Formats: sequence, C-alpha cells, structure tokens
Amino acid sequence: MSKYLILLLISLLSACTFETSKTPPETETSDKNSISTVTPDNNSQLVENLVENYLQKTPVKTTVNLTLPEAQKVQNQFVAEISKSLGQVVGYKAGLTSQKSQERFNTSQPLRGTLLEKMLLENGSVISAKFGSRSIGEGDLIMRVGSSEINNAKTPRETLKYLDAVIPFIELGDLVYSQDVKLDGPAILAINVGARTGILGEPIPVANTDEWENRLKSLRIEMLDENGKVLASGNSSSLLGNPLNVVLWIKDSLQAEGKELKKGDLLSLGSMTSFIPVKSNSTIRARYIDLYPNKTVEIFVKFE
Repeated sequence: MSKYLILLLISLLSACTFETSKTPPETETSDKNSISTVTPDNNSQLVENLVENYLQKTPVKTTVNLTLPEAQKVQNQFVAEISKSLGQVVGYKAGLTSQKSQERFNTSQPLRGTLLEKMLLENGSVISAKFGSRSIGEGDLIMRVGSSEINNAKTPRETLKYLDAVIPFIELGDLVYSQDVKLDGPAILAINVGARTGILGEPIPVANTDEWENRLKSLRIEMLDENGKVLASGNSSSLLGNPLNVVLWIKDSLQAEGKELKKGDLLSLGSMTSFIPVKSNSTIRARYIDLYPNKTVEIFVKFE
C-alpha cells in the first residue's frame, strides 16, 4: 500500500513542477506592454496637406474641423516639419490678443504659435510680395526674455524684471487657407497662428520701472506706405490691454504644456493694427510713437 502511495506522490510532485516551470502569459508580455507603439495620427493627412501648401505657398482649400486641443496637436506636427526648412525655435508668438480679432475667428482666447530662426529678417529687407499663400502685414511688438527666472513670475509687472529688450516688429503673416475657406480659432492654431516671416528692428533695452511699464502700456503705432499715407494705426492696449499681460499669458500657456521660456526667447505679442494687404513694388513702414523718449522709432520692408 505504501508503495502505491509513494508512486502517487511522485506523480503529483512532477505535475506541479511542470506547471510552475511555465512562464505565465502576463510575464511573457510585460516587456512588450512597456514599449509604446507609434501609430499613424488621424490628422497625419491634414498635416501633410498643410505643410505641402505652406512650403509651396499655395492656398489650402480644405475646411478644417478641429477642436483647439486637436489643432494644437496638428500645430506641433506642422512646426516639426517646417522647422526642417526654417531652423530652430527662437521664440513664440501670440495671436488673437484683441477682443475684435477673437470675435472674428469665433474664439474666446489668444492663440500661441512658434517662431523659427529663418522667419525673422533684418530691418529694410526686400522680399517678394508673394512671401506666403495669403500674405498680410501687421504692426507688432516683440519682447526679449532676459532670464529664465521669468518662469517664476506671477503677475504681468513681475515679468518686466526678466525682460531685457523691446523690439519693433512688422509681422508678415500668412493665413495659408483659400479665401473660400471659413476660418476659426482651431484652423488658425493648426497653421502655427499664421507665422511666416517678419521684420525686426533694433532691440531697445528695458528696465523694471514704472516708467517703462507705462510706456509699454501707452505706445502707439502707425503703418505707412512709401508715400507716407497711413494704412493702419493702433495702440498697445489691443494686446490684452497691456503688452505684459501677453508676456505672462505666453509663459503660462507654455507651462501648461510642461514647457518653459529661456534667456533670449523672442515673444511676439500680437497685432496692434488691422491686417494690411501686401502689394508688389510697395513699402510698408511701422512708426512707433511714445516707445522711446523724445524719439520716433521706425522700421520698414520693401516688396518686389
């Protein structure tokens, strides 16, 4: 009897050893599950279409139907592609910083785009009037980051501590889409908020003083043609009421995505004027009034 019992125990032990030697399915696949799988994005065809038209300077004829978060993902891919031609990131731009522009594009907030190295041109540059598929000019303003400590700023005035220059800027934007396409906030966000090129003036050093804060809040701008005719005018109150409000908004919007500003970043604060059509054989001048004590600052661009 004991002989049969011993044989039975041996049989049971062998079976247990066989089962426990197997690797459970969870263990076999655990390494595979830790590796993310890259799949084609649903908007990859849209990105390809936008990039192709942008680089070829032809209008996009497709209506874009996106939410703002979807449009941000498209913009990220769009910028990654065009940066292969236009160089590294040198700063950021804010668009739709006035209530009027937000109403025009049916949105209730500003939009952020990215500035790339080869987008920015020297004062007095001569360029083709067909620099984009749907070219426009605007009177803009750039602030330059002087310290990464700006990322700790909590108020608009605090940002002024960490800015080292204000720079006159004529933005030469591109609406990219055909005039037949109805545009809204997401459509504009997807195309990097219309960033194409622009004319930089000389940096003007700023200081953390009440005088400079008031100067930035109260400056005026006139856009003129080659004959001195005023094409458009505006003031810095159209920049969320105060240019420093836009600086803080850009900083906050980047931090919401886990990004930060760094020393030297250029921040385009938005348009202070209406859109200006661009024509061949013409000049656009931007005249900044009250930006610098007892001095009018001008920059210009010529179109072939």
